[in-house]
Amino acid sequence: MSKTKKVLIVEDDLILNLLYESYMEKLGFETEGELVYGKTAIEMAKKVAPDLILMDISLEGDMDGIEAMLEIRKFSDVPVIYITGNSDKAHQVRAEETQYTDYLIKPIEFNELKDSLVQAGIVESD
Repeated sequence: MSKTKKVLIVEDDLILNLLYESYMEKLGFETEGELVYGKTAIEMAKKVAPDLILMDISLEGDMDGIEAMLEIRKFSDVPVIYITGNSDKAHQVRAEETQYTDYLIKPIEFNELKDSLVQAGIVESD
């Protein structure tokens, strides 16, 4: 039996955080959620070595999601999917430095997230 895949959910809106947790649990992931700070995300990524990170770009504190991923990239090549309310080109260009798997604009639906994970080869299609 394969081990359960772990996902780190970094989202400062707790309602959305719970929604993404339910999406990921439906897809068979174990979630490490309720992370609202980039610094905490970096520490958790070191600690749990996740199989995937769902990262909001706008976070609480002085570090955004892209800055946090740049730090995580120093020790991990974990796939990252950005989920953001911000569709401006500048953020997307900055995010490209982190070799992201996908860049989804809020609000996202379950099937949109699932399709993204299937395309990335992270989950199998039905």
